Amino acid sequence: MQKEFSELSLHQKMVVLVTELVEKELPIKEALREFEKIYIETAGKKYNGNKTKIAKALGIHRNTLHNLYRALKIK
Repeated sequence: MQKEFSELSLHQKMVVLVTELVEKELPIKEALREFEKIYIETAGKKYNGNKTKIAKALGIHRNTLHNLYRALKIK
């Protein structure tokens, strides 16, 4: 019997997601860009848009985060 998605480990959830992306023949650069955008947006919500806290949580410099916001067109 197949486990519910919420019961899967992080690795197993990622395998499911990656399998779907490969099936749709999404280029790796697009998949990585979308993942990065969603990851940063989610951190932004957690830290109420405080870029200093977001950058610290993501382990990157605040200027790097600013550049990612611009490159990924995150508002």
